[in-house]
Amino acid sequence: MKTTLHKYIAILGVFLILIACSTKRNSFLARNSHALSTEYNILYNGEVALNKGILDLKTQYKDNFWERLPIERMQVNKEDILPGQNTKNPNFERAETKAAKAIQKHSMNIAGSEKNPQMDEAHLILGKARYYDQRFVPALEAFNYILYKYPNSSKIYEAKIWREKTNMRMDNDALAIDNLRKLLKEIKFKDQIYADANATLSQAFLNLEEKDSAVAKLKLARDFTKAKEEKARYHFILGQIYDELGYKDSAFASFQSVIDMKRKAAKQYVIQSHIKQANQFDVEKGDTIAFLKKFNDLLIDRENRPFLDVLNHQMALYYDKKNKNTVSEKYYNISLKTKSTNQYLVASNYRNIADIYFNRAKYVTAGKYYDSTLVQLDLRSREHKQIEKKRLNLNDVIKYEGIANRNDSIIKVYKMSEPDKVAYYENYILKLKKEEEAKKILLEKQAKEAENNSTNTDNPQSEDRTNQEISNKKAVKDASMEAKNAAVQPSNQNNAPPIASSFSVGQSNFYFYNSKTVAFGKIEFEKKWGKREYKNNWRLSSSKSNTSIEGDDDTVVKEDDKDNTKENKTDKGRKAGDPYTADFYIKQLPTKQTEIDSIAKERNFAYYQLGVIYKEKFKEYKLAANKLETLLTNNPEERLVLPTMYNLFKIYEIIDKDKALAMRERIINQYPDSRYAQILSAKNSGNAIVIETPETSYNKLYKIYESGDYKKALIDSGIAIDQYTGEEIVPKFELLKANIIGKLKGIIEYKKALNYVALSYPNSDEGKQAESLLGTDVPKLEALKFYQDKPLSWKILYKSDTPEDKNTKKLQEKIKKFIADRSLDKLTTSYDIYTMDKNFVVIHGMKTEEYAKGIASILKELKEYKIQDVAYVISNENYKIVQINKNFEEYLTTKPSEPIERPTNTNPTEFKPVKGEKGVTPVQPTREQLYKEKEEQLNQMPPQMPTGFGTPPQDSPETKKEKR
Repeated sequence: MKTTLHKYIAILGVFLILIACSTKRNSFLARNSHALSTEYNILYNGEVALNKGILDLKTQYKDNFWERLPIERMQVNKEDILPGQNTKNPNFERAETKAAKAIQKHSMNIAGSEKNPQMDEAHLILGKARYYDQRFVPALEAFNYILYKYPNSSKIYEAKIWREKTNMRMDNDALAIDNLRKLLKEIKFKDQIYADANATLSQAFLNLEEKDSAVAKLKLARDFTKAKEEKARYHFILGQIYDELGYKDSAFASFQSVIDMKRKAAKQYVIQSHIKQANQFDVEKGDTIAFLKKFNDLLIDRENRPFLDVLNHQMALYYDKKNKNTVSEKYYNISLKTKSTNQYLVASNYRNIADIYFNRAKYVTAGKYYDSTLVQLDLRSREHKQIEKKRLNLNDVIKYEGIANRNDSIIKVYKMSEPDKVAYYENYILKLKKEEEAKKILLEKQAKEAENNSTNTDNPQSEDRTNQEISNKKAVKDASMEAKNAAVQPSNQNNAPPIASSFSVGQSNFYFYNSKTVAFGKIEFEKKWGKREYKNNWRLSSSKSNTSIEGDDDTVVKEDDKDNTKENKTDKGRKAGDPYTADFYIKQLPTKQTEIDSIAKERNFAYYQLGVIYKEKFKEYKLAANKLETLLTNNPEERLVLPTMYNLFKIYEIIDKDKALAMRERIINQYPDSRYAQILSAKNSGNAIVIETPETSYNKLYKIYESGDYKKALIDSGIAIDQYTGEEIVPKFELLKANIIGKLKGIIEYKKALNYVALSYPNSDEGKQAESLLGTDVPKLEALKFYQDKPLSWKILYKSDTPEDKNTKKLQEKIKKFIADRSLDKLTTSYDIYTMDKNFVVIHGMKTEEYAKGIASILKELKEYKIQDVAYVISNENYKIVQINKNFEEYLTTKPSEPIERPTNTNPTEFKPVKGEKGVTPVQPTREQLYKEKEEQLNQMPPQMPTGFGTPPQDSPETKKEKR
């Protein structure tokens, strides 16, 4: 009986389980069974994954305090995820999978309504996971499903807020504002939901730049939120908005509210609030003692160590406002040494130091700091473009300052007597030795400190001690990197900006993981062994660079020992190649007067360029005057004297009226016929005279060039360049002159002229254009060779000296008469310039070579024309090559049966000659020989009219009688 009862109970249990597992039956057991499984199994794991993903997202997110913070700590990436790619965070993928599983297995959609009370929670997790994964369209679908299917859900307000956050991410801010305003009317209790709705609405207003409305809603969010992190963030954002609106007092109060929260607020908000208040501080009227005490306390506080980069930067800004540039530079460098991860902060430090050196007129050093700034800035930012433009203006200064300093030094030492030269270089060698010794001591000290730190970290005693060791490690690392940089850089560049490095010291004690000991070891090795090549048997003397000693290992070791024993002796016994001997440097000095003259000429031109650049670009009039005055004392070449004096006159008009008057009189008296004297005389007399501007001169010259009068254009371009020396338009004249030279003298001279423009004006647009032509077009033109492969048209050439020559005029008249008599409208004639003293009269328009030769024979034989000049028939393609390379004589001696193939691609360097059988070119007569043979044949034959040459002229009545 008991067995039967147990059997029935088991069957009943199975039946009840089957009923509970069904998603199609709306029973109490089914509803609660599926709700329980959904909440405590699937959704629990999904929510855990979602919270973990949100935590990771907030940890990775970095606020940009240089801009207004967003309400929500989430950075939207512009890159879309393609199908098949992994999601950005696997936790969100897991949360979405769990939510989808709960919906698929436990949804009870019966009669059009959902009976499982946990499905709204599942869809909410699904939407959040997609939202944080930045897949906003499917996220919006999930939130809308809740609003459509579960209007009475307890999560309905939360779902509406998330829907509007998604709309905002999709740039539907106006729609989000309308929906959130309706939602705020529905919410009855002012709790966290109410705070979130107001915060979301505030962000929508900020997106539309309606800041006043945003402030009102953000205040409500701040007052009703229960999360301390959110309260501090809202206070800070309010301060930023007030600052943008110009409400300085309200902004200061909002930042102070964050500071007053102390440990209840995140440390970054507290520090940045101090920074924002400091930016409002008036250094002229404010309490500077209290300000400095406050920031010094912040710098000393151990808890603020992660923010030393920002605090030191702010101190530097304070001293910048006080015009104490030396102190501010010190704090900028301290901020850089903290190895900040804030790229824009690093860029700001470099930029501000660059501005300090720029204002001191130390443009070379400023240029280096601007380079470091550009590395840290976003390439597409407006600031990057502005600084890049400023940096480009410094290129010429850096170039010419280097030339001037180097050449001045060479000339100065060259003029010394031999004993003075030796004494000068011995003092220099003494400095080198001191610097090397100081570097050695510093590296030894760093190596010992690193060794001690490594030993101490094995047995830490307390947290304070560990923190101190970490700080020491950083300090040692920084010092070592600076020493290493100084060791590889020239000693005269002490103002070079620090080199940013991403290298971090590891926790291992291995020798090669420590940059300090490695650098020390390198120096010690070079001292003992010298520079050795990386190869086997490196100890052999033959492996030592810059030496001629040969021997085995023992010999080398003995010689090295000898060198070590003589370290403290004088340098007299050292070899000539030793950089620690005066003879090493003296032998590198120029010995010929022509070399010194060339160096002086280059130095003088650099001084002139510096004077003009300081005057025109940077408005540093005193510095410009100093450069130009020095130039006049250096005996410059004649072409620089007058422009220098005129530029000095313009500068003196600004800084010293008396000197300007004296310089004007000097120019008028010494150079009365010059353009500058005319300008100054006109100013003096008050008469208005028309002086041609450089732009007008260039336009006139270009019109002459376009007309084809290249000889006149070449002469006028040289005059213009001499006349406008020092003007910004000179590179344009130079490039135009290079083109004229190419037209008259061919590709070789054209290449030389372009090279001169590229080297003389490398930073101008014309110089860059010349450099581009040298790299692209010129090689293609140089590779052109004569070829014949069914040319499309032919020409007849007659040599000519000048267009005014009587023979040339008669020749042109006869050709025109021939074309008119036979109505050959397709034929044209022109007078083409070839070189300075050789030109061509050209007939164009023949389709075949035979047709061209027939016309040439008619012009030679018929008595109406009787042109005795030699006619040269040439294809249109080859004529272009002749004009480019100026190689007509070469064309005449080229064998016509040895053509160059017409190119099948655009690369002219691949043209190949057509060979005969077995690669041997048959011997053929040259074009000159063919022309002579043709003339002899024509002289022996009666003149005949070839077909296709138009209608012959009609015979006169007298001629007809003679024929009868």
